[in-house]
Amino acid sequence: MSTNNNQSQTQSPSPQGEGLGVRCANRLNTVSEYYFSIKLREVAQMNAEGKNVINLGIGNPDLPPSEETVEALCRDAFQPDAHGYQSYVGLPELRKGFADWYKKWYNVTLDPATEIQPLIGSKEGILHITLAFVNPGESVLVPNPGYPTYTSASRLCEANIISYDLDENNGWQPDFEALEKMDLSNVKLMWVNYPNMPTGAKATKQLFEKLVAFGKKHNIVICNDNPYSFILNNEKLSILSAEGAKDICIELNSMSKSHNMAGWRMAMLASNPQFIQWVLKVKSNVDSGMYRPMMVGAVQALKNSETWHAEMNKIYARRRTIACRIMDALGCKYDTNQVGMFVWARIPDKYSDSGELADEILYNKNVFITPGFIFGDKGKRYVRISLCCNEAMLEEALRRVKSE
Repeated sequence: MSTNNNQSQTQSPSPQGEGLGVRCANRLNTVSEYYFSIKLREVAQMNAEGKNVINLGIGNPDLPPSEETVEALCRDAFQPDAHGYQSYVGLPELRKGFADWYKKWYNVTLDPATEIQPLIGSKEGILHITLAFVNPGESVLVPNPGYPTYTSASRLCEANIISYDLDENNGWQPDFEALEKMDLSNVKLMWVNYPNMPTGAKATKQLFEKLVAFGKKHNIVICNDNPYSFILNNEKLSILSAEGAKDICIELNSMSKSHNMAGWRMAMLASNPQFIQWVLKVKSNVDSGMYRPMMVGAVQALKNSETWHAEMNKIYARRRTIACRIMDALGCKYDTNQVGMFVWARIPDKYSDSGELADEILYNKNVFITPGFIFGDKGKRYVRISLCCNEAMLEEALRRVKSE
């Protein structure tokens, strides 16, 4: 059974409200339920039937934060004043922690009072940024392949989506010549994501310099989503390190992957003070502050040593070796220089698309991998394996894939 598009949705009876003439907003007709939301229900049903599916699909870190991080959270949770509403801009200590972190790892200087906005996860920030900058009918440049939320958030904001292709032969970087030939007169935002997900392509200083120049030339805000620079990546780069970047760029960063804190929903964005204030105007109207003990824990996590990060990467490196062997067993081809917590690979020609291969492995081998079509049609000949699974499970997945 092959799934060859990302619009599939579960069928359900007509909601009761429809009988009264109630209809959902038109914007909901432009998006479908998130692929993983649908597929994980199917995996859960297969597990309920005793099939013991090994999930190599989602980048959900299975390792814990540092002990010091959890201890800081617990200590503050016992304080009687820890449980009330918090500021929309987060604790001053958290903003300073992010600023120190950027200086240490990216060599970028940020004013913690005016150039950093903590977020309840960077997925939230994608929507906030779009609401802050894009009017209905204005355009957003979205990478293909790319994180589906860039597209869905744009659609929910009633923006016009202009897809730009990333190609393996160009190192999964934007084709600036092709971009210059587009009608960019109505474009307000451009989403980029380096180190790249799903392809694992690395950032370069030259790429960021080109993006800053492109944004300034066309008055387009460049948004770099940067949650993967700590995973199996020796050179950590921020777009904000490029000269003049703060004038036209916003960078999102997250502790989900880098610090094993996905469920904590701890992230931030950095930019110039005006952009920060516009995003805050949106954020302060749609959510409240983060739980203080989690912010205190995040402050501690941002101080994690180089040794801690190196130990995490040793684990991911061992896992990647096994994941590559799984790709080899599937006959897939991949770039050994990719970074991040996934392995992205081109499927054999015998498959019509990535959905066919992913479904074959799921239904015949009880192993769930991600078909690349969910990231756009430029991903239809690729699949992705997550490294968020221990070595024993990866070895078992390899055994199943190789079994007759």
